Amino acid sequence: MEPSSALHPAYFQAGTASFVDFLREVRPDLLPGAGARPVTAEQAGPVAAAHGTTIVAATYDGGVAIAGDRRATMGNLISSRDMQKVYVTDDWSAAGIAGTAGLAVEAVRLYTVELQHYEKIEGVPLTFDGKANKLAGMVRGNLGAAMQGLSFVPLFVGYDLDATDPSRAGRIVSYDVVGTRNEETDYAGVGSGSLFAKSALKKRHDPNSSAADTVRTLVEALYDAADDDTATGGPDLTRKIYPVVMTATADSTHRLTEAEISAVAEAVVAGRMENPGG
Repeated sequence: MEPSSALHPAYFQAGTASFVDFLREVRPDLLPGAGARPVTAEQAGPVAAAHGTTIVAATYDGGVAIAGDRRATMGNLISSRDMQKVYVTDDWSAAGIAGTAGLAVEAVRLYTVELQHYEKIEGVPLTFDGKANKLAGMVRGNLGAAMQGLSFVPLFVGYDLDATDPSRAGRIVSYDVVGTRNEETDYAGVGSGSLFAKSALKKRHDPNSSAADTVRTLVEALYDAADDDTATGGPDLTRKIYPVVMTATADSTHRLTEAEISAVAEAVVAGRMENPGG
């Protein structure tokens, strides 16, 4: 059968297991940051775009947890109070995003498809290192937009199925805007409030703790970040807007339900009513 003239020849070729490479050949305009163009000095200036902020992650005995606040800002304004910044990327991993909201969400969704595509083509999931390296390539591919101020940085976590010690199989990887991959130990944070959040994690986090205790620690860290960083939103009990929290273990990646995270957030706020300093 002759290939249809309406379809790109790549549809009829074996190609690679990378959906991003396929998209780059067939529809490069759909890649994150594809619209970035060089600008002159006269054209340069601030770009009005929503920015998502603080993401934190920490390992625990048998897994890893990641949490993100819900606020997005545009300059001095709050553009969204309930933005989702943490996403499940496959059965054993999740990613949080900080930076230009539109590009970041688009990139992490494409990344999720990339992992699904690879598993369908190859018949096996990527290793944790393979997943981390693929995400680095996607961040690096956004460099043109980052040079214009439209940057984003992810925080990637997952359970390493190949780890020799299951109790220490939770892993955390951070990136910079040029795609440099950094393996983190025990805890990490990205975004405008990460300095304050990591200071809290440095004092509170215990890598031998349970999942429940680690989730509580992450919510405490986000509370501390919101206390000092205007771009980070704390638990909003009035509107019932709480951080998005996920855990990754050998069994699966799990997003805490509204009831689960509201109980944690309300306990944190109640504790701060008695002891504002934490």
